[in-house]
Amino acid sequence: MDNLYKKQSLIFKYILYIVAIAFIVFFLPKGGKFKYEFQKGKPWQYDNLYAPFDFSIQKTDAEIAEETQAIERNQLPYYRYDQNIVDDLRAEFQVAFNETWQDIGLRNSQRNRLKNVSEAILDSIYTKGILQNSGKQVQRNFIYLVKENEARKVRVTDFFKINEINELVSTVLAQNNLSLFENETQALFFDLITPNVSFDNSLTKKARDEALSKLSYTRGTVDQGRLIIAKGEVVEAENLKILESLKGEYESELWTANNYYYILIGYTVLVALVLIMLFLFLKKYRKEVYDNNTKVTFIFFNMLLMVFITTMVVKYNDELVFVVPLCILPLILKTFFDARLGLFVHVLAVLILGFVVPNSFEYIFLQIITGIVTILTVSELYKRANLFVSVGQITLIYIIGYLAFHTIHEGDLSDIQWFTFGLFLLNGMITLFVQPLIYIYEKLFGLVSDVSLLELSDTNSKLLKELSNKAPGTFHHSLQVANLAEAAANEIGANAMLVRVGALYHDIGKMNDPTFFTENQITNVNPHDELSPKHSAKIIIDHVIKGIELARKNKIPDRIIDFIRSHHGTTMVYYFYKKQKDLKGDDVNEEDFRYPGPLPFSRETAILMMADSVEAASKSLKDPTFLIIDEFVDKIISGQMKANQFLNADITFKEIETIKKIFKQKLTNIYHLRVEYPE
Repeated sequence: MDNLYKKQSLIFKYILYIVAIAFIVFFLPKGGKFKYEFQKGKPWQYDNLYAPFDFSIQKTDAEIAEETQAIERNQLPYYRYDQNIVDDLRAEFQVAFNETWQDIGLRNSQRNRLKNVSEAILDSIYTKGILQNSGKQVQRNFIYLVKENEARKVRVTDFFKINEINELVSTVLAQNNLSLFENETQALFFDLITPNVSFDNSLTKKARDEALSKLSYTRGTVDQGRLIIAKGEVVEAENLKILESLKGEYESELWTANNYYYILIGYTVLVALVLIMLFLFLKKYRKEVYDNNTKVTFIFFNMLLMVFITTMVVKYNDELVFVVPLCILPLILKTFFDARLGLFVHVLAVLILGFVVPNSFEYIFLQIITGIVTILTVSELYKRANLFVSVGQITLIYIIGYLAFHTIHEGDLSDIQWFTFGLFLLNGMITLFVQPLIYIYEKLFGLVSDVSLLELSDTNSKLLKELSNKAPGTFHHSLQVANLAEAAANEIGANAMLVRVGALYHDIGKMNDPTFFTENQITNVNPHDELSPKHSAKIIIDHVIKGIELARKNKIPDRIIDFIRSHHGTTMVYYFYKKQKDLKGDDVNEEDFRYPGPLPFSRETAILMMADSVEAASKSLKDPTFLIIDEFVDKIISGQMKANQFLNADITFKEIETIKKIFKQKLTNIYHLRVEYPE
């Protein structure tokens, strides 16, 4: 159990590795890969290709879409004649006719004649029928009319429309010398006439589906052994369609029950190789990230998220693949870690997606180029203008790359798919949402970005305001250290914002006992005079522990707490150590006077240690000159180097010399030194 506990971090990485492989392989497309790569407009680079088996030449999506539209365009709608409506209406006519003319004194001969003419009008109207909605649903000149279970092709103009009834009544009555009864007869028909020919959606749809089912998706076949394309021949026109058909046929035949597990093993091996490269990179070049399982999980989570989103989009519609904002991946990783790690993970993710997307060469090329542009252009993300400019440049690279590939394939810039430009613009707009995403990640994974650092650097924040009120000397010292450290970090290319915020918070532990630190003593009374050197040393050393506790209580990020923890390293409180030694002789335990550490483990924490020591000690300088400051800075930092305080920090001798030079310049400006001129 002890061994298991000690290796829990490594076991977690193994589990993460296996889960990531399983996740990616599960979402990869279930199909084999054609062993030849080809592109429209480029020469065939392999030997002569002969058909390995009989296969059909598939029509392109455009051809199928065109034929489908032609079928739908020529398909006539079906309308159904309702005889029940006509029968009911004839019965209603008898009643309505009698009611209309019962109070009017008509001779029987006139009445019978008018009735016969009205019935004739009714028969002529319903010989074909009346279309519902006055024929507004009809978009064709002809339709199929289903009457007595028989469909006949008829003209739409053969049907009466309701607004034509009055004219018909007037004409027929005039021909029979019955115009005297026109108004009453028109009113009678206006109340009675009901449309009886309605659109039959189900029958129309059934006929359409039947016609579409007869659509052929192939045009001709290729016999086994036939030459498909010769070496050096340009891939275009007919041979391109044949190659694409062979590719589709090959991949569908390859992915069978017999080959399933072999192909699955192949995918697993390739994905495992990609992910193991990530682990090896982290272990060799980013040891502090590799040792932190939270950060490793964060990297894998983002990588898998991009693979998942892209796979889902491709399954829905592969034409939308460029709408996925893949550049968010290097952007986020650069924000929380560094540019090199961000680009490396981005390239690995793109390689995995090469199995998923169509035209994988174009996709991989464009995504790697835009990933590099993202890394090179995005800086100081907390400045909104920088993000907008970078996203604009990324979108421009997408468009330029697309136009270049289109020119290679088509030979000119005609027939450009403007829809693809819209995808690139939408991609850029989605990328702008990276800032709220960064905020969410900070809360979920406990990481810190430049945006948070900018907020923490505000001296009006609660904790820094409390430091200013309780320990004004310490607050002023922290500001001076922050200025020194930030200047040094800028000079050697370290994270200046991070080291500045670390400097502002590094001494917050002094708030509990501010008067025990000389910068806060406004009188000549020193409380250490009444304490033993050992007790005094403990109070001084404890400001690190109390600072960590105070920072955690106020939810300061761990990256800032690292500065509090390491800004004294394992150095000694030498003043009280020497005082104790003078009292007790050699019977003194050095560990009672030594800070617990850890040692600075990055360039930023090393810079803070140097700046803190130099600024604090500079207060003791009297009448400083150029020579005094020069020797003073060299002495302080050389002492730290001899004490091996920078062994774990990724910092070079050259960078240390540059830092010393900056400190000397800054201290010179602080003390307003001038060159002494001879009298």
